[in-house]
Amino acid sequence: MRIGLVGYGTGGQHFHAPFIRAAKGVTLAGIVARAPKTIAKVRADYPDVPIYPNLTEMLTTGTVDAVTVTTPPHTRRELVLQAIAAGVHVIADKPFAPSAQVGRELQAAATAQGVTLGVFHNRRYDTDIRTLRAVLDTGALGKIWRVHSRMDMDDAATLERGPTGGMLRDMGSHVVDQMLWLFGPVTKVHAHLDIIDDPAGPTDAGFVVSMTHKNGVFSQVSSSKVNHIAENEYRVYAEHGAYLSRMRDVQAQAIFAGKRPVDDLAGWGYETPDHWSELRIHGKVERVPSEQGRYHDYYEAFAKAVHTKAEPPVRVAQAIAVLQVLDGARQSATQSCVVTLD
Repeated sequence: MRIGLVGYGTGGQHFHAPFIRAAKGVTLAGIVARAPKTIAKVRADYPDVPIYPNLTEMLTTGTVDAVTVTTPPHTRRELVLQAIAAGVHVIADKPFAPSAQVGRELQAAATAQGVTLGVFHNRRYDTDIRTLRAVLDTGALGKIWRVHSRMDMDDAATLERGPTGGMLRDMGSHVVDQMLWLFGPVTKVHAHLDIIDDPAGPTDAGFVVSMTHKNGVFSQVSSSKVNHIAENEYRVYAEHGAYLSRMRDVQAQAIFAGKRPVDDLAGWGYETPDHWSELRIHGKVERVPSEQGRYHDYYEAFAKAVHTKAEPPVRVAQAIAVLQVLDGARQSATQSCVVTLD
């Protein structure tokens, strides 16, 4: 599959291009970049990859089978619709739409055109969530009562500011998707947002979202970029004991350190033993070895889905369910209420 990358900011540069390159059966066929500094960066990183000034020119070449749209959130709807109209498969970065309603619009457009639309909830492929999933699959914890997920980043410079940005739409898309992936549909939402005044407009710089799942599990997710804390944590309370993880964001840390998965696929995405999680069952503490984090698996699965006409690794309906929770969370925080979802 030939994939064109639309956008080469932080997302395109660090979370897409290296993993497209590492994925089997996938080729990075072009990159849309406009600013001179961005073009220079693309040429330095991928001198063999064509550069296009806009999506229109990329599409007219006929050299891409699919595109990944990773431009700023407020620009994605139009670009996704443009690619769909051209009959090209699309991977939309998160949040792939500003609301569940717009998400349904994009879903309908892709269905009508007969193209595959996927959403890049790559953090289903994080090292820590994969390790937690493996523990849950063993059934050792028994019935799950509640789960707390915290992903704090000391990274105010990358906070998308103003009414179209904020942490709820940014990191909230990921951590809510993780909980739905693990525990299924949500029936009730309650949320709090940390609002800061900014020249671009009031911005939610942090959040706490509590969810009641249809199966009875209670989950709570939180994140911030402005409170000078950089730490991940999962706490799971269950029938037979508890699970505690403080694994790091190992794939992102490796990427920002200049490493690339293609250089060591076998060793990529593992947490070191000193940061392994703990499973506490019946008074005994067991260290849980790290599962492998593999963002490139998303691209391999997407290409396979298109080839076999199967569902993509993250279905649009699943991403819409995430948007429904985020819509409910904003309503809850604004109105100080618990929101019941359909």
